[in-house]
Amino acid sequence: MNVTIHSSFLPHTDPDASLAFYRDTLGFEVRNDVGYGGMRWITVGPADQPDTSIVLHPPTANPGITDDERRIILELMAKGSYFGVNLATPDLDDTFAKLAGSGAEVVQEPTEQPYGVRDCAFRDPAGNMIRIQQLR
Repeated sequence: MNVTIHSSFLPHTDPDASLAFYRDTLGFEVRNDVGYGGMRWITVGPADQPDTSIVLHPPTANPGITDDERRIILELMAKGSYFGVNLATPDLDDTFAKLAGSGAEVVQEPTEQPYGVRDCAFRDPAGNMIRIQQLR
């Protein structure tokens, strides 16, 4: 079997702020930007990895969702406990410095974790947890 990760999904509450974070701060390229009914789905990814993408999507676009479920989703997003993604870099300290310098919300400075990785963490504009690990 040959299976790869093609795309992963992260919710957004402000497509322009999310686009600025993923494109301008992280340096991802925009692969698709689709609007429908006042909502936007934006596909981004690293330029050197054309087969791996993140789709930034409106979190409550499901027509079957209740008002209570919509409220809960938005509350979880605001706390940073709804979605997240792990990224990797060969130079964690440089990446951390650039992201922190951009004004991105720092959750954790570079730290050696007891489970064998060195990483840091940020929150994107929607509250998603973005962990970045040092490649070894």
